[in-house]
Amino acid sequence: MLKPQVIFLDAVGTLFGVRDSVGEVYAKLAYQFGVVAEPHTLNKAFFQQFVNAPAMAFPGKQLEEIPLLEFQWWEIIAQNTFKQVELFEKFEDFSLFFKDLYAYFETDKPWFVYPDVQPTLKRWKNQGIELGVLSNFDSRLYPVLEALNLAEYFTSVTISTQVGAAKPDPKIFTVAIEKYQCSPEKVIHIGDSFKADYQGAKAAGIQAILINRNEGGKTIPFEQESEFIECQSLEELPF
Repeated sequence: MLKPQVIFLDAVGTLFGVRDSVGEVYAKLAYQFGVVAEPHTLNKAFFQQFVNAPAMAFPGKQLEEIPLLEFQWWEIIAQNTFKQVELFEKFEDFSLFFKDLYAYFETDKPWFVYPDVQPTLKRWKNQGIELGVLSNFDSRLYPVLEALNLAEYFTSVTISTQVGAAKPDPKIFTVAIEKYQCSPEKVIHIGDSFKADYQGAKAAGIQAILINRNEGGKTIPFEQESEFIECQSLEELPF
């Protein structure tokens, strides 16, 4: 694999992850509002609601409308999560709880950076490779990258809510590439979702690498497979 001119990276699951679990965070903050929830059950409910939610993209909306739409999108998921575990009615003021929850995920507190990330980003930057984040995240990604000391490595951030299209839609990849004087053949996208990241990038004519952060997960060595490229650490990559 030749050294790319530009590397795009997904955010959650690729650059950084959630400490413990989303369910743990939801349960911890709910407890501060007098609601006791079992983290594992809450986590399961959250991911069911998240998977079933519409894409976090708002085509045709003005940029100034996006933050409120993002907030409302996540509030519905949180409401449905607690309704699924029959705890929604336990809140005296769910709106107040959700405002605190939403703000919490804008800080560094619920996140951790994978140990291979910063050394690899430094190496790529020193090679002159341009780096961008390409994510189905919301506008909170900007302060999160700053809080995690990752923002300095990236010359672009492309998110689904501002583009109006979410991965695997090729449009979000096209918009990201247009920020550089570069052809798709000289771009690599790395992410943890086979459908959103790997297949999405391939559909946009970009080289793709699937990163598997799950311990013990099956990995296909990149040097032995020309069609499907997967790794467990960014440090494994030959550039």
